Amino acid sequence: QVQLVESGGGLVQPGGSLRLSCAASGFTFSSYAMTWVRQAPGKGLEWVSNINSGGGGTYYVDSVKGRFTISRDNAKNTVYLQMNSLNPEDTAVYYCAKRTGWEYDYWGQGTQVTVSS
Repeated sequence: QVQLVESGGGLVQPGGSLRLSCAASGFTFSSYAMTWVRQAPGKGLEWVSNINSGGGGTYYVDSVKGRFTISRDNAKNTVYLQMNSLNPEDTAVYYCAKRTGWEYDYWGQGTQVTVSS
């Protein structure tokens, strides 16, 4: 069955960095676009970034452009989110999701990112 397992979250000071990972299994990873979505406390889901199946196309919400970088290693069935210059507004649970067409059909359990001094 499809599994997505995020890791790498934690507590970081403003200006710091974290690298999230999402290990995928149960499907042909290299055939699907992957997405990172986040949910801040008390708020709805916010799309953060997307990477196409081959890794050549990446997209970001404006608030993270220039600070976050999405990448993937199809040999390791893993998608990453490198997050730099973090600020308190980036505090959220971060989810990776498998994208099929315009749908996000499978989600991971999420990893908490807290940016605080």
